Amino acid sequence: MYKTEYIKFAKYSKINDKEYLMKKLILIGVVASFVIAFGSCKPKQSAYKSIYEAAKDREMDDNTISTTDDEVASVSKPATSPSYSSSTESVRKEKVEPVYESDANNLKLYSVVVAAMAMKPGAESLKQRFTNDGYNVILARNEQGMYRVIVASYESKEQAVAKKNEILNNYLSSSDIATLKSRYGIPFNDWWILQREY
Repeated sequence: MYKTEYIKFAKYSKINDKEYLMKKLILIGVVASFVIAFGSCKPKQSAYKSIYEAAKDREMDDNTISTTDDEVASVSKPATSPSYSSSTESVRKEKVEPVYESDANNLKLYSVVVAAMAMKPGAESLKQRFTNDGYNVILARNEQGMYRVIVASYESKEQAVAKKNEILNNYLSSSDIATLKSRYGIPFNDWWILQREY
């Protein structure tokens, strides 16, 4: 009788050992699956951040001034700001519509664009900065969904170019390009004239 009970216990024990091992293997498999699944779902922000930082480094390298031991470089504002005549000013043609109906009458054929932005909140923020400086800013959107931040709009190219030069001269007479870029978040040497297509 003792022998039969031992055999039953041994069989039962082997079954429990097998179940235990199966449960353990399943648990290890589930844990490994979670590690693989959630380990590869890291936010892509780090990839974007590294690209952004590399671009910033390249920009900084482009803007650095090389000096030797014998000379010291100094940065000063140019005596005059660059200005363009209307005959040499390049024009980009786009079909744009005002974002706000209240700006429909103010959006003319030629406009001074200070920035092109993909996101409306960024365009709104920039609009507010220039509005605080006293400009009647218009937000327009092109067919691709890009927002154009416009500080002046006229029926003639000559008027638009003259206003662009006037506004740039006002800003550049009060500060340098690097300071303006850090304050407004846009390059002040990349403004352009938009010719509206209908």
